[in-house]
Amino acid sequence: MSRTRSAQPDPRATLRGGLPDRYLTADDIAEMFDVPKETVYQWRKKHTGPPGFRVGKHIRYDPTAVQRWVNQQMNADAA
Repeated sequence: MSRTRSAQPDPRATLRGGLPDRYLTADDIAEMFDVPKETVYQWRKKHTGPPGFRVGKHIRYDPTAVQRWVNQQMNADAA
């Protein structure tokens, strides 16, 4: 019996249904918000996007912090 590896779920769908059980990458953030990855890096450089942290040379995003950032953006637009 051969096993096929299932494709990774779409991070946008995972976040909508609940928080993913892993840290997110810049690619995940770009895909979730439908922006180029370079935009994600510019947000980080300008301190305007979701907070990220370094793991060696890689940037990771805590899904809880991303959700909090989204809520802040929504509240700022409503004000």
